Amino acid sequence: MKTASSRFLTAHAASLPKTIPFVGPEALQRLRGCRFRARLGANESGFGPSPAALAAMREAVAESWKYPDPESYELREAIAAFLGVGTDNVVVGVGIDGLLGLTCALVLDRGDTVVTSDGAYPTFNYHVTCCGGRLLKVPYRDDKEDLAALLDTARREHAKVLYVSNPDNPMGSWWSADAITALTSDLPPTTLLLLDEAYCDTAPPDAMPPIDVTNPQVLRYRTFSKAYGMAGARVGYCIGDAELIGAFEKVRNHYSMNYVGQIGALAALRDQEYLAHAVDLIGAARERIARIAADNGLEALPSATNFVAIDCGADAAFARRVLDETLARDVFIRMPGAAPLNRCIRVTASLDAELELLAEVLPEALRAANAQA
Repeated sequence: MKTASSRFLTAHAASLPKTIPFVGPEALQRLRGCRFRARLGANESGFGPSPAALAAMREAVAESWKYPDPESYELREAIAAFLGVGTDNVVVGVGIDGLLGLTCALVLDRGDTVVTSDGAYPTFNYHVTCCGGRLLKVPYRDDKEDLAALLDTARREHAKVLYVSNPDNPMGSWWSADAITALTSDLPPTTLLLLDEAYCDTAPPDAMPPIDVTNPQVLRYRTFSKAYGMAGARVGYCIGDAELIGAFEKVRNHYSMNYVGQIGALAALRDQEYLAHAVDLIGAARERIARIAADNGLEALPSATNFVAIDCGADAAFARRVLDETLARDVFIRMPGAAPLNRCIRVTASLDAELELLAEVLPEALRAANAQA
């Protein structure tokens, strides 16, 4: 029976579950009544943005009475020049999340089939469901997205969209540029590949295929949230065929961008020296996390991202106990949500002081988790 309010919803909207893809650390802090001492679960960069970006944003705050440029023209122009493509091959949006939502609105009719990996980025699934897409999930294989199975499923099911992240979240694994290029070449002619490259800046150089904006079957998504350290600014961008990129003008909120974020992203892009330094710090932090895992008899999986998945060596129930006991000791981490990935916990690369807290509490969390077995 419909309530007084729900009668205004469409039948599709009324049928949707109330979904929160991620429970934020702020919500957990409110529930617990205290703050976390270390924030190691949201794949943010504790190393922060470029000093040049910070300076530019501080100056821009005084002018935040202005609306942002609805075309994000200077930022798009700078991104295009950096990548060697045309300005009309780039659209800027409210992080990759926002751009994925706009993409689904553009390309999905009710019932269209979308193929993704089981356990991959859940916000994408959220957008597909909101648009009425038919979502098919392919299991990971050897802790990596299974490109062959994804492609086979897309062919068999006549998928409109195939979503792949490289490097991937939540495992940190990656495929070579050659493997991604082969996938792109073998796409069914009616399938659009959404290639989420949020972690491209921390990936090995041979993981990123050249950008080909002449291929209308591929959209590539990147962000200033990860290695650039600007997650709170909410700036992402999508690269692709000019006609397809131009279609975003039909659905996007032209004043959705943050004025200060636009200015900061432009300054951050120009400071590639700092980006290289941040990537070095992230790499060192991944090595530190791996040592902490090894010191506790656990295995850290290879990662090309700004986080590390740690195999807890047992089942999902045990990993959940380790997670809960770590949270109880005021260190925020997360874990993958789908089997067999959920035998792991996931830790963000961060500052030495935060990783020292992890090193302190993880042995305690493991002892407590084992005691409950």
